Amino acid sequence: MTPLEQPLDILAVAPHPDDAEISVGGTLVACRQQGLRVGVLDLTNGEPTPHGSPAIRARETAAATAVLQLDWRENLGLTNRTLEHTLEARRKLATVFRLTRPRIILAPYWEDSHPDHVAATALIEAARFWSKLSRTDMKGEPFHPPHIFYYFSIHLRVHPQPSFVFDISDSIEEKLASVRCYASQFLTGREQVFPTPLDDIRDRARYWGWSINRKFGEPFTSRESIRISSFSAMTEFAKRESPPQKEN
Repeated sequence: MTPLEQPLDILAVAPHPDDAEISVGGTLVACRQQGLRVGVLDLTNGEPTPHGSPAIRARETAAATAVLQLDWRENLGLTNRTLEHTLEARRKLATVFRLTRPRIILAPYWEDSHPDHVAATALIEAARFWSKLSRTDMKGEPFHPPHIFYYFSIHLRVHPQPSFVFDISDSIEEKLASVRCYASQFLTGREQVFPTPLDDIRDRARYWGWSINRKFGEPFTSRESIRISSFSAMTEFAKRESPPQKEN
């Protein structure tokens, strides 16, 4: 891998192919439409699964990438089901950060029942720190990604409070289309009886959209404070979108 001629604005790091589509697919499409450079790094190939194979998942990932119109996508080649935060994995991921130089990293929420997701979060946070180190044998120039936000790819029945919700009202269809590309995970061998996994994904996006008075949304949280320099955009939004208040 060589340094990108144009750094990425946003890099979503996903434990498995389809995690980015499920969790931040709408955000990636919306940001791409706003002129930002967006990419996805899958840490593993997601296999084995009951109806998949490495070749099938690769074809599905390519199809989903085309739907999302990503500027960049790669796979780090770590092992599914035994994903670990090792020094070698940290070095490989830190090198990707140095070569893609993203302004924002999107990472899985740190609490989950899936060990791969928990390991991925720890790995991403450590690699973010390592990517700024000088006097190493890693490729690329030292670089510290300025921001890391966590998306809700959670198997636990928990409801964390987000720091913000991204409006995906205009990109929900692309999000769902990208998820449908993974037929081996959501269609093959599954009864298509309500509620299907796709119903759940859409309904969660609808709930988060409701929470911000929009049609659909995707939630994010942050361990660090988020800087705001102006309230002007928020006040303009309030003028346009404030719902009528119920009178008693």
